[in-house]
Amino acid sequence: MGARVDVTPAAAELIRSLRGRHGPLMFHQSGGCCDGSAPMCYLDGEFRTGKSDVLLEELHVDGVAEPVSFWMSTAQFETWRHTHLTVDVVKGRGSGFSLEAPDGVRFLIRSRLLTTDELAALAG
Repeated sequence: MGARVDVTPAAAELIRSLRGRHGPLMFHQSGGCCDGSAPMCYLDGEFRTGKSDVLLEELHVDGVAEPVSFWMSTAQFETWRHTHLTVDVVKGRGSGFSLEAPDGVRFLIRSRLLTTDELAALAG
């Protein structure tokens, strides 16, 4: 209860693999343009975040020593604030700069509206 972002078992497996090869990771939810609207996975700190970004979640993935931060632009968050996001992975190469691209898979977001109870827990 109270999480804005979760990962599927397949996404967790890929995160563990990427962490083992590259080091600590982070996500930034893309808002469009050349990479569509996809969760982009970077080395932690490689994508510069600032006042125009919101930290949605520190993802704790079994087998990964440190949390994986999940960011989104403030403007996009205003539209998605009532949404729960689940990071998943599918076959096929995305068109962005995300670390998983050479593996022939891509992260994607599955979403649903947060329940009234979840919204209350997040507000408190």
